[in-house]
Amino acid sequence: MAHIVILGAGIGGMPMAYEMKQAARPEDRVTVISDSPKFHFVPSNPWVAVNWRKRQDIEIDIEPALGRKGIAAITQAAKRVHPELNQVELLDGTRVDYDYLVIATGPKLAFDEVPGLGPDGETQSICHVSHAEKSQSAWDHFVANPGPIVVGAVQGASCFGPAYEFAMIMDTDLRRRKIRDRVPMTFVTS
Repeated sequence: MAHIVILGAGIGGMPMAYEMKQAARPEDRVTVISDSPKFHFVPSNPWVAVNWRKRQDIEIDIEPALGRKGIAAITQAAKRVHPELNQVELLDGTRVDYDYLVIATGPKLAFDEVPGLGPDGETQSICHVSHAEKSQSAWDHFVANPGPIVVGAVQGASCFGPAYEFAMIMDTDLRRRKIRDRVPMTFVTS
């Protein structure tokens, strides 16, 4: 019997869990470790930012979603991987043994690398659903008094798709509001 542990329950970890369960032998166990009890469908974050969807429309509870397929879920962050022991140490100090480990933790957002960047700085982000919610307030404020806007991705970005997608979504939303002509748009990319 093998224990397959997937570290991360995001856009990579959740599908991996389902695929591993399907590929595993009946006696094998699959466990997902997540720092959150919720899965957010990240590609829908831009829709949250322009109020086309709400957070609850793009998130599900991890434990029941995985449990229906016989996949265990641990909703506690991992502190450290001990590869020499085949163990993942959780924040509370407990350890989870594994035979196979899949690391699907997603990106580390490095807003601090560019002064003023990010949701705690002078820009907005759609990288996480909580960022998109904050961006939605900024978007509502912007469309009430439209003007020039800049969208893009900075040097060191590993994924440019969301910036392009959000530019197109902004354009569509501005057209629906019949104010696109008042919003000169600049796209910035490295």
